[in-house]
Amino acid sequence: MQYTVVIEKADGNYSAYVPDLPGCVATGKTIEEVKQMIAEAIEFHIEGMLEDGLAIPKPTSIAHEVEVLK
Repeated sequence: MQYTVVIEKADGNYSAYVPDLPGCVATGKTIEEVKQMIAEAIEFHIEGMLEDGLAIPKPTSIAHEVEVLK
């Protein structure tokens, strides 16, 4: 499965979250670090859901970039 991840610039670091997995978040000092951390967080999050007997949400979110000329 492939989940959409949103990465945002914060003060001094980056944060990431997964819209289809509420509560699945990560932070990192660089974009590459936060990408690694959110990948680990997704795996850990899903493992915990499975252990708790919860259904794993299917990925439904998508991202789309829009270029604005002004």
